[in-house]
Amino acid sequence: MAGRVPIPKTQKQILVDKQVPFDINMGNPNKANQPNRGTQTSFRGDPTKPFSVGIEDIDQAIMYYFQNVIRPFVIQNEERIEVPVIYGSPEKWKSYQKDGYYRDVNGAIMAPLIMFKRDSIEKNRTVANKLDANNPHNISITQKRYSPANAYSNFAVLTNRIPTETYYASVVPDYLTLEYSCVVFTYYVAQLNKIVEAIEYASDSYWGNPESYQFQTRIDSFNTVTELQNDAERLVRSTFNIKVHGYIVPEVLQKDLNSIKKFSSKSKIIINLETTSNDDMVKTNAPIITNNVRFLDQVSLVSFDGTTSTIDVAIFNYLALNTVVKANTVTGSYTSTYPDGTVNGTSVATINNFNTSSVPVGITDTGVMKFNFYTNGLYLEPQSIISVVNSGSNVILTVDNHLANFSSPLDSGDEVIGNGKFIVA
Repeated sequence: MAGRVPIPKTQKQILVDKQVPFDINMGNPNKANQPNRGTQTSFRGDPTKPFSVGIEDIDQAIMYYFQNVIRPFVIQNEERIEVPVIYGSPEKWKSYQKDGYYRDVNGAIMAPLIMFKRDSIEKNRTVANKLDANNPHNISITQKRYSPANAYSNFAVLTNRIPTETYYASVVPDYLTLEYSCVVFTYYVAQLNKIVEAIEYASDSYWGNPESYQFQTRIDSFNTVTELQNDAERLVRSTFNIKVHGYIVPEVLQKDLNSIKKFSSKSKIIINLETTSNDDMVKTNAPIITNNVRFLDQVSLVSFDGTTSTIDVAIFNYLALNTVVKANTVTGSYTSTYPDGTVNGTSVATINNFNTSSVPVGITDTGVMKFNFYTNGLYLEPQSIISVVNSGSNVILTVDNHLANFSSPLDSGDEVIGNGKFIVA
């Protein structure tokens, strides 16, 4: 076509064209015409919607904080009167600028009253930058704590099950500094002082609904004016500016072009090593496969490339050992209480008719990491375990109450479960 100006390729387009896919039939996954379905997660049935916050949300945060946190009031005629808060629309603000105060539809001066309006919006580039509005690269990740696929249960804790976690991604917001003009009307200086004190005290804090959005707010100065004219009502007002450090993620198409909206963590299947004393089960035509190795018998291993190696029977049995035991007696001692509520002292659990297995030659002794202990269904951190030793035909577990975050020592009413390298005494 005559007069058409060629469009040069970007550096990314040049590099993508030089990439050769491993599978020709699958094509190059980096090309735009072949979308990655792994990033296309549906929001069907998910109450969490894509993140967005606008300028109106910041306005509502200011209004919420005035009405629900500061809750300004005055005492007039020995009655407590709530001070209404309104947003200064152009018509209302023009009325205030013309008369010096705001009147209702009947022409009466509305006091006490708080009115505010947004004056300016300034971009803050010192916090973060999404690099390119039409091709955003920087994203922020938030995790959903619990969901139907990630439900908390005591059974999952006991079995060390790690559920799938859900994450939501959104572009890095634009950080802004917003200026608001605010005016307070009262009849008396004493009334105005109480309102100004309450607003000044709330300065430099985060304004907004704790269950929605909160923004840091600053108020630097207050100007007070008292008007008393002939044949006019007495009126006291104070003006001040509110500076809000906010952010926005608008509902625009560009922010979704290169950002993943929703994704889940990788699922894991952990298969522990198991053995059997029945050689016929091991020597079946469908050999047991674990860690890319086929077991032909208890000592001979054949990898998939045909290489044969051997493993010591003692090491093999030690690795496969995983016994669940329960403490028969539980006692504890108390000496003092720490400021955090935990107690000083130790707790002792005795497991009868079991011993800890000795570590065979060729295996590193991992200490208490050979065992997992649970107290009343809660996992006991290894750093809180003082020792796990044999005493005759029993195993003695000693726990530091403070390191285990116990608010009281263990006693006979507590349950202690362990699993690991235990053998029958």
